[in-house]
Amino acid sequence: MNKYVECPECAALVQPDADVEVGELITCPECGTELEVTAIDPLQVTLAPQVEEDWGE
Repeated sequence: MNKYVECPECAALVQPDADVEVGELITCPECGTELEVTAIDPLQVTLAPQVEEDWGE
């Protein structure tokens, strides 16, 4: 597994924990953007979806 992945927001190198799993959220230390792990080998991330309030709907 790659040890680093590039943040799609700021291009900084992010190092997730060694036991990271698909679907896990990690945070870019440079810009603070939440990233969702989409694949492990090779390591890939996307911008995490924004959680929206449903306000009881």
